[in-house]
Amino acid sequence: MGFEEVIWAFSLTLLAGLATGVGSLLAFFTSRTNTKFLSWALGFSAGVMIYVSMVDIFVKAQESLVAELGERNGSWLTVLSFFGGILLIALIDKFIPKQGNPHELKKVEDMKKKTKTDDELLKMGMFTAVAITIHNFPEGIATFTAALQDPALGVVIAIAVAIHNIPEGIAVSVPIYFATGDKKKAFKLSFLSGLAEPVGAIIAFLFLMPFLSEVTFGIIFGAVAGIMVFISLDELLPAARKYDETHTPIYGLITGMAVMALSLLLFI
Repeated sequence: MGFEEVIWAFSLTLLAGLATGVGSLLAFFTSRTNTKFLSWALGFSAGVMIYVSMVDIFVKAQESLVAELGERNGSWLTVLSFFGGILLIALIDKFIPKQGNPHELKKVEDMKKKTKTDDELLKMGMFTAVAITIHNFPEGIATFTAALQDPALGVVIAIAVAIHNIPEGIAVSVPIYFATGDKKKAFKLSFLSGLAEPVGAIIAFLFLMPFLSEVTFGIIFGAVAGIMVFISLDELLPAARKYDETHTPIYGLITGMAVMALSLLLFI
C-alpha cells in the first residue's frame, strides 16, 4: 500500500462527506425542494450500494476469508461480519435522538412556514448535525477501506454516499438558517457534520491499517457490505418513497444497479 493510494482513498472520502455542504447550498438557492430528483437520486444511491455490496464486496470478503481460513470457517466469518456491520449501524441509529434523526425529511418550503419556534428549529438543526456526525463515521470507514483496496470501487461508493449526503445537508442547514437567519452559520454546521467521514477515514488508517491482513480485510469488507445494505433499506429507500410516492424511487434503484453492474463489467 503506497502513499498515493492512501491519499486517493482519503480524498474520495472527503469529497463524499462534503456533499452535505452541497445540500446546504441547494437549500439556500432554491425556493422549493425538487422532491422528484431527490427521490430518484436516493433510489439510485440505494441501488448502487445494494448491488455492489452483495455482488462485489461480500464476495471479495468471502474470497479473502476462505483463502485464509478454509471454506467452512471463512464462509461463517463472512456472514458474521456482514451481520456485525448491520448490528453496528443499527445500534448507532437506535441511540440517535429521534428529534435529531438525519433522515427525518425536511423541505425548504416547509421550514419557511415557521410552524416551530426559533428555539425549536435551532435545536432540531443542532441535533441533526450531531446525529449526522455520529452516523458518518462508519460511512467514512466504509468508503476509505473500499477505495484503498479497489480504487475504482471506491469511486462508485463515494458517489453513492455523496448523493445520500445531499438531503442530510438540507436537514441540518434549513432549520438552523430559519432559526438564526444566519446562512454562514447554517452552512458551517452542515459542512462540519460532513467532515465526520474523513475523520472516520483517519481512524480507519490509524487503527485498522497497521493490522491489515487478508483476514482483517475480509472482516472489514463483510461489515462494510452489511452497513451499506442497512443504510439502503432502512434509510435511503424509505426516504426516497417519502419524497415521491410514485415509481420514481424504484426507477432510480434499478438505474443505480445497472450503472454499478456496467461499471463492474468494464473493470473485469
